[in-house]
Amino acid sequence: MGMFNNKVGFKLFGFSDPTISKTTVCILGIFLIGIVACQESAVRTKLGIPPKQPEAIIEEKAKKADAFEITDAQCVLCHPKQPQTIKIYGGKHETQVGCSDCHLEHPPKGTKAVPECSMCHCEKAHYQLDQCGSCHTDTHAPLNLTLEGEISDPCLACHMQQGEELANHPSAHTEMACNECHYEHRKVLNCMECHSKHTEDMNFEFCKSCHPVHMPLVVTYSEDTPSEYCSACHGEALGLLEQNTTKHHDLSCAYCHKNKHKTVPSCYACHDKPHPDALMQKFHTCAMCHDTAHNLNRLSGQVGKWSSRKLEFKGLTIQRH
Repeated sequence: MGMFNNKVGFKLFGFSDPTISKTTVCILGIFLIGIVACQESAVRTKLGIPPKQPEAIIEEKAKKADAFEITDAQCVLCHPKQPQTIKIYGGKHETQVGCSDCHLEHPPKGTKAVPECSMCHCEKAHYQLDQCGSCHTDTHAPLNLTLEGEISDPCLACHMQQGEELANHPSAHTEMACNECHYEHRKVLNCMECHSKHTEDMNFEFCKSCHPVHMPLVVTYSEDTPSEYCSACHGEALGLLEQNTTKHHDLSCAYCHKNKHKTVPSCYACHDKPHPDALMQKFHTCAMCHDTAHNLNRLSGQVGKWSSRKLEFKGLTIQRH
């Protein structure tokens, strides 16, 4: 108790009774603190030092706090869920940045505990979009997107190649919003959820082998593509080819119509000029006599009217097929 343990001390402060209450001690403590503060203020005034402001005091304490480096392991003590999420779904957020790389402030020191995305993401067109959080709802799982509403423009700001394909090759797919098919980010819809199969044995991989999904009418295929796949749209042509008794009967659709849909080869791609010039001048296309490549069993057009087995033309003998 110091000087309060003797009567001299009590008398010094005007007390005659050595018994003192806690309230009295508190009042005396405040009184002494005031005396010290006044003395410090008087000293600062004499030396020309301005009085300390509350902001300066706070800043001084903040500087001392900065000397203590906070680690990710310490953040986990209060925030256990976020590190688990970022470890599984974080992508580059998990591999390239730590907690304090993004969260530069923490209450009560700072109020901006959640940073703006543009602090790091600023170079690409996609990063110029507003309201990042409407799709990227969990920044600890940035690619687990919430896709709601008509959001094709934000999608195509990142997936520019697919946007160009849709625009340059119009189809029904061009008129659809991206998330009508991709209702989950990075999820590719199975074609058969909207389209009928060409044949029962077709699967998604077979569909993609001919139809690129963002330009589905640009049909390309390999030479070993089964003719049955073509017959879903070209059933009549395949039916005639199957009834054909010529060597064409043994050819697949893709053998002649190579690589790209609607490719129609010239007969001369396989056959040399089969007839004399005089006859070719009169019948300048093969189809005038032979109908189509799928139906070579009969002659057609003007020649089809002739009934003799051998046709005479300017002294030439032509054998009917």
